[in-house]
Amino acid sequence: MTDLPDELTERAAHFLRQWELRRDGPPMRGRCAHVLPVLRADGTPAVLKLQDVDDETVGEPVALRAWNGDGAVRLLAADNGTLLLERLAAERPLDDLEDTREATLVVAGLLARLTAAPAPPELRRLGDLAPRLLDRAASVLPRTGEPSLLADCAAAVREVAEEPGDRLLHWDLHFENVLASDRAPWLAIDPKPLAGDPGFELLPALWNRFDPDEVLWRFDAMTEVLGLDRDRAQAWTLGRVLQNAVWQIEEGDPPLPEQLDIAERLRAHRG
Repeated sequence: MTDLPDELTERAAHFLRQWELRRDGPPMRGRCAHVLPVLRADGTPAVLKLQDVDDETVGEPVALRAWNGDGAVRLLAADNGTLLLERLAAERPLDDLEDTREATLVVAGLLARLTAAPAPPELRRLGDLAPRLLDRAASVLPRTGEPSLLADCAAAVREVAEEPGDRLLHWDLHFENVLASDRAPWLAIDPKPLAGDPGFELLPALWNRFDPDEVLWRFDAMTEVLGLDRDRAQAWTLGRVLQNAVWQIEEGDPPLPEQLDIAERLRAHRG
């Protein structure tokens, strides 16, 4: 199995035996995982997903079980960081749609279904992440060239932090994390789940295939489809910008200009 990294070859072979799978094509490399097309014992197509377990990925099987295929890829089996998933059409991602407004509405519709579920209790929680984010932001903001904008983002988070929400969030739903399927037009993949307010879900689709003139249209469309309070959704979206900016600054890099642009537009649009 030389087409997989050495450290994954033995692991893949183990699960091929354990779950009675046969290889059905070359592996594919995603951003955070290797995916191996397989056939189950009854001939059903599936994929074996091999990834490291960290704070973001540990909850993936928990969320997929909770959704049970409603708006997301179906989980067939799981063992730590190895998942057996139904096979979707990897060659037909939502990102291939030319019309980004249509793609945005697809994401919004999926988010409405996914966030309808209450989060299982074992998942990480926005209510725990938000105070830590504000503490870290206070220490790094003096190092950035955008202190006023990011300070406003932090202030927005403080306004909503007392009510962080309890819905099951995907956290990373953008056009590239949606694939076509035979059983549904589109399904979400690769969640990094947590419990929280659905307003915390919007930034990835605002940033994906970024178009400054479309930011407010996308924001308004998603908040309408999800039935969100606009002010709270704006605050949590500014919180996502702050989160990413803090990560960038802590790594010695400047905040991402496109995300700062999103924050500027939402800040001007508040109220």
